[in-house]
Amino acid sequence: MSRTLTFSHWLYEERHSAAFLTLNRPQIHNAMDDTTVIEAMAALNEAEESDRVRTVVISGAGESFCAGADINWMKRVRNFTKLENIRDAEALCEMFYRIYTFRKPVVAAVQGAARGGGTGLLAACDVVIASSNATFAFSEVKLGLVPAVISPYLVRRLGEGPCRYYILTGRKFDATEALRLGLVDAVVPPDELEDAVVDHVRELVANGPEAMATAKELIRAVGRTTPEEAKVTTSRMLARVRAEEEAVEGFSAFLEKRKPKWAGK
Repeated sequence: MSRTLTFSHWLYEERHSAAFLTLNRPQIHNAMDDTTVIEAMAALNEAEESDRVRTVVISGAGESFCAGADINWMKRVRNFTKLENIRDAEALCEMFYRIYTFRKPVVAAVQGAARGGGTGLLAACDVVIASSNATFAFSEVKLGLVPAVISPYLVRRLGEGPCRYYILTGRKFDATEALRLGLVDAVVPPDELEDAVVDHVRELVANGPEAMATAKELIRAVGRTTPEEAKVTTSRMLARVRAEEEAVEGFSAFLEKRKPKWAGK
């Protein structure tokens, strides 16, 4: 069973126990504006509330993943008041944070150009699959800007050293380099991108949904602490999860050599 919604800047389709969110502005290489941000939040709300959706896939229509900010949006921002400018930046920040903290796994399928905010879009995701023709750049400095709201996700994926180099130079790099840096998790030929994404979706929906949500919470928590500081948090989390119905069913299914009842399609 599938379900489709059409926003002005996004296509939303539920299938394979996943919600596929496709940036649909191919004529301008899927550049983002304030409408893109508002609609992304609405689409994520749909995915979160749907019992059929176990994971989310974000992609771009046409030749590019996302070229960053729409130039017409940037022109309008120049005429904003200080308060309007702050609110606009905060809304953009909330979109990236929503993706990063989304309870269900989020997969990015990247082809062609990913620039500026487009790199932030994928960096906030849990799994990033890139076509070998994908290219990347943190190009804000070439416009006299900085990648402020996407920097937490870039630094977490790449580390401080590579961020210094690529953010300060604005230099373009290819999918092979993105894989080496950790910005993407896998690189496949262009004609295999869709199949690779579906394979990852299949793996994700076979896992315990609450376990994955808790695992995302765990990763964020331990990333901010030392092993000593994490002892209490992690031991209590393990004890709690082991007693929950999902874990009981998962272990029973393993022993009985069957799929757990919560496995998605």
